[in-house]
Amino acid sequence: MTTLLTSPTQKTPAPKVERDYISFSAISTYQQCPLKYYFKYVEQLPEEVVSASLVLGGAIHSAAEFHFNELMIGNPTPDHDTLLSVFWDAWRDRGEEAEIQFGKNDDVNSIGKMADRILREFRQSDLAKPHGQILGVEEQLRGELVPGVPELLARIDLIVESDDALTVTDLKTARSRWSQDQAEDSGEQLLLYSELVRRLVPGKELRLEFAVITKAAKPVAERLTVTFDPRRIARTKQVVERVWGAIESGRFYPAPSPIACGGCPFRDPCRKWAG
Repeated sequence: MTTLLTSPTQKTPAPKVERDYISFSAISTYQQCPLKYYFKYVEQLPEEVVSASLVLGGAIHSAAEFHFNELMIGNPTPDHDTLLSVFWDAWRDRGEEAEIQFGKNDDVNSIGKMADRILREFRQSDLAKPHGQILGVEEQLRGELVPGVPELLARIDLIVESDDALTVTDLKTARSRWSQDQAEDSGEQLLLYSELVRRLVPGKELRLEFAVITKAAKPVAERLTVTFDPRRIARTKQVVERVWGAIESGRFYPAPSPIACGGCPFRDPCRKWAG
């Protein structure tokens, strides 16, 4: 049932997890680094640092969420200054939770200019003008997808209904433009979410898409579709089942990466981890 809601592989005993659900981001975190999953979701350690790039993306999400919410309730389209204000509110809120770590050539001023360019591109793009009725913004769906695995909790950026289809959109910010192949390769999350959405509107055609905005000197906003593939959905469910089995078994260990480790908020506890 789906409900609508507004080192060696040494085993580490897992404390009782109080949550009775799993998210796709949690599954992805375990796949990236099991020890990072342990620190974030089991120990629930606070994130001491967070990259400015991640905060930028999250704050852009907040501005887009505000934009779509205003349209959904019938208000006029928010102007540029309003969206920038929402962006900075979200930026400050994140900065109160963790230290924002800037890249080599970044500072608050460069981030502000980037946000200004991204939001201007967003407002004039097709992404800001949904074709149909907005049914949900940052909507939460929850339901069982795999027997023996906690219910999946999905947070969907945008759900729009038109006469012929229901469109599920996931908003992304990226350093460079995505190819169609990249969108397809990243589609597991949307494919799982589609299993929950179709239970709400049975018989309606589903369209899955990424809305990708580049973080660049000249941002580009575009839509990229994800092909609905039942075989791939079945495969992804099997992956979720196996990852959850490893989590329940307490299989937590570091997965060193020259790319991921540099921006990890748990570098210090990772170094102190004795296994």
